[in-house]
Amino acid sequence: MSDETALREQICMLAASLFARGLTHGSTGNISARTADGGLLVSPTGTSFGRLDPGRLSRFDAQGRHVDGDPPTKEMPLHSAFYETRSSAGAVVHLHSCHAVALSMMPDVDPENFLPPLTPYGIMKLGRVKLLPFFLPGDSAMGEAVRGLAGRRSAVMLANHGPVVAGKDVEAACTAIEELEDTARLAMMTRGLNPRGLDPGQVRAVVTTFDVEWDA
Repeated sequence: MSDETALREQICMLAASLFARGLTHGSTGNISARTADGGLLVSPTGTSFGRLDPGRLSRFDAQGRHVDGDPPTKEMPLHSAFYETRSSAGAVVHLHSCHAVALSMMPDVDPENFLPPLTPYGIMKLGRVKLLPFFLPGDSAMGEAVRGLAGRRSAVMLANHGPVVAGKDVEAACTAIEELEDTARLAMMTRGLNPRGLDPGQVRAVVTTFDVEWDA
């Protein structure tokens, strides 16, 4: 099995796992990953994470030209913006996960630090998550908003829409976006109950110990 064939299979397997556990639904969500030659494999537009076909993934060459497979997701501007601004990005995942979307609608959420510090793992996997305003689906302005962060965030939350996470590879990106949704779920479950989260000293200890991108 070639490296690209294995990557195609991995993308579809991880996407199906996310779908099966309700982290995205219907034909929502999109996923992409770097190939060894600098190109991209991308989930096609209008497809379900539960039924991606490895042979029909959109294929881009290293110059960003669509060279094979079905037409790509309309959210390509989001994916391109992360790859262009974060040299470490080997994959990007975007979901419409329920609890993260619900938290994005809350009026008192900090747009510079969307996830409250409830556990160390959200900090370790994601750093600070930037809450971006609402954009129409497919609007290229979403990509421009990510470019405006100049690579300083590995994850953003699109208000009333869903999270987008870049990782060093497709498994890391999927693991991180799962952590984002789980932290959002905890935040919604404990909302109004005055939960005892991590204090600033504990947050700083996590950031320092695990070399987290945090202060940018």
